[in-house]
Amino acid sequence: MKPSTAAGFFPLRVMPVLQLLALVFSVVSTQFSAIDSCGAEIAAVKRNIRKLESNLLIKTWQVEHLQMHKYFRPFQHTVPNTKPETDLAPGIDHSNSTNMSLMKPLPPAGNLIVHDKDCSELFDRLRPPSGFYRIRPKLHQEPFLVYCDMEDGGGWTVFQRRRHGKVDFNRDWIDYRDGFGHFKLWNDEFWLGNDLIHSLLLEGKNLVKIDLMDWEGQRSYAFYENFRISDEADKYRLQYGLYSGQAGDALSGGGGMVEQWSACLSGMQFSTRDHDNDRYYQGSCAKENKAGWWFNRCHAANLNGRFYRKGKYKGQYDDGVVWGTWKGLWYSLRHTSMKVRPLVFLDAMGSGGGEI
Repeated sequence: MKPSTAAGFFPLRVMPVLQLLALVFSVVSTQFSAIDSCGAEIAAVKRNIRKLESNLLIKTWQVEHLQMHKYFRPFQHTVPNTKPETDLAPGIDHSNSTNMSLMKPLPPAGNLIVHDKDCSELFDRLRPPSGFYRIRPKLHQEPFLVYCDMEDGGGWTVFQRRRHGKVDFNRDWIDYRDGFGHFKLWNDEFWLGNDLIHSLLLEGKNLVKIDLMDWEGQRSYAFYENFRISDEADKYRLQYGLYSGQAGDALSGGGGMVEQWSACLSGMQFSTRDHDNDRYYQGSCAKENKAGWWFNRCHAANLNGRFYRKGKYKGQYDDGVVWGTWKGLWYSLRHTSMKVRPLVFLDAMGSGGGEI
């Protein structure tokens, strides 16, 4: 008797074929699942490889940076010493004869990779407190240390400061070019250096604030837009734009025509006691005023002059720390600072103009 072919029943000869197809389908499904699983694992491995390559690139750059600046000695193969022990000085380890004078300590703080071109970018990124930080205005130059004023609205890069008179500002051209002073404590005095100031102010779309304080604790200030200086080939010529503030426009010489003709500092080149670039042909403003500064014939403002305690002073020349439109030429200020940030900047108060 033949088996029924009604619904739900199949001829016996069909069953092996269906079983075979089911087996093939099961095997194929298993293979596809394995391929999918391997694909996810391969993708994860590729991501890990990319991370390792990125880390390797960064570490390679760090090692090259350290070797370039001699923070540690490169690896050297040990060469056996063929000289007898009697030729060596007793009590000294001669296993490493590399000159230790070539080694420099690691930087005191900060990561090797510097992200910020000035203190305003650092302020926007981290909102840190005021202090010394490393910045890098141009990608091709080495990072350098500056004081960042994160108060007064925040984001100010300070390039000049007088606080206590312990640092001598009567210096030669090279000192003013490279910078001098102390860069450790919050009240240290310094001149950042004309080369670095040039790179910091190069684009010119900035706002410079000059903070002033007398010996009675009174404060005043002056703002200058688009403040910049040229490079050393042009002797760090000074240029600036619109003035605003409370202390008066001493950089332009004051109000009178005669004062502006003889004391306006716009367009003046930088002078020091050994590089006379002023317009005073009968002498040297830098020598008379004992400072490096932008002089005309000579000045109504000189923030690098002699530090006279108690303010009022007498002398042959008006060589104090002077802002003539506020306290006159014969009053030497107690505290001064010159600082810069971008002209368009939303400060911590949301005003863009800083605190008064």
